[in-house]
Amino acid sequence: MMQDKPRKRPQLNNNGFTFKQFFVAHDRCAMKVGTDAILLGAWAPVAGVRRILDIGSGSGLIALMLAQRTPSNVAIDAVELDADAAQQAQENVQQSPWPARIAVHQQDIARWAEACDKRYSLIVSNPPYFAPGVACASAARDSARATGTLDHQTLLRSAALLIEEEGMFCVVLPVEIGQTFITLAQADGWHLRFRLDVAEYAHRPPHRVVLGLSPQAGETLLERLAIRAPDTRYSDEWCGLTQAFYLFM
Repeated sequence: MMQDKPRKRPQLNNNGFTFKQFFVAHDRCAMKVGTDAILLGAWAPVAGVRRILDIGSGSGLIALMLAQRTPSNVAIDAVELDADAAQQAQENVQQSPWPARIAVHQQDIARWAEACDKRYSLIVSNPPYFAPGVACASAARDSARATGTLDHQTLLRSAALLIEEEGMFCVVLPVEIGQTFITLAQADGWHLRFRLDVAEYAHRPPHRVVLGLSPQAGETLLERLAIRAPDTRYSDEWCGLTQAFYLFM
């Protein structure tokens, strides 16, 4: 099935980030475009998916990346609590090649999950992970980064209400917090099916982990990725993962 044709990209500016097929404005979002979101959007398994949910969508970056990676019959819902971020995500979607495929909802995910009658074959989230009270530069950034507005137990249970029986729930987290997240998930009946440990360099310990969880038990695939080669350039593995998105790669 043919993909939608990309529209002309806006020029790169200080208020956002230009990718190969779309532009993400993020000046009204607490969390800016960053490596974690790009990692999750490029890595999440999309083969055979029918419907996708992005929890805590922020600027809409991950939803847009997944739209680029999937056929035109795949619908995407993006749920974001913060009103300014949700409005900016909606604007980014409208300026993208896929406005008819992505629906942005300004809503609390726990309430959304209780009311929603849809089920998703892929759910993704770049969730908050700091404990409440850790100082950030602004109240909005604190809300986006801290678990006070979306604790991991609520996130897991909301995803459980919305996932298809053979679906996949994927998150990106710091490594130490990721291990605690796995423990919480397994206690709630989730099964770890994918784990990608991500390090800046191959010789350094991983600092991020991407997890793929499923209601279905099965083999766990363990992988490791270094973002940079020893000469500080992006590694071949990172280029292979992200070259469909980065403008100059």
